[in-house]
Amino acid sequence: MNIDEVQKFLVENHNAVLVARKRNGSPQITLVTAGVDGAGRVVISARKNTFKVKNISRDPQVSLLVIGDDFHGSNYYQIDGRGEVIALPESMDLLMDAYRRRLGNQMDPEATRKKITDEDRVIIRVEIDAVGPQSRG
Repeated sequence: MNIDEVQKFLVENHNAVLVARKRNGSPQITLVTAGVDGAGRVVISARKNTFKVKNISRDPQVSLLVIGDDFHGSNYYQIDGRGEVIALPESMDLLMDAYRRRLGNQMDPEATRKKITDEDRVIIRVEIDAVGPQSRG
């Protein structure tokens, strides 16, 4: 298994579990919708005031479990990497690209920009350092 395989999987599979670290070192686990950007990094949209954003800003080491659409029987991959939080206004183009890659023609650009601004969204960008075994092999 290599990073390229996981990046290709992320193009069509967006369900993931993100693990960040709380201040006391214990895991902070949350469901996220993940994608991949043009450089092969994992991208996640989040509201700025969430615990995951605060925890990743303090300790960038993260892990993700990316899962196919069917919980039972789907392929899944573990990703380990370093997260980076980018806030508005710098994140607007990055967020628009992430939504466009995930939603394609279903995305309404005007409504998406409004949602990003109204919800004070940031982008969490994860550089993939390592990937774990796929579920079937």
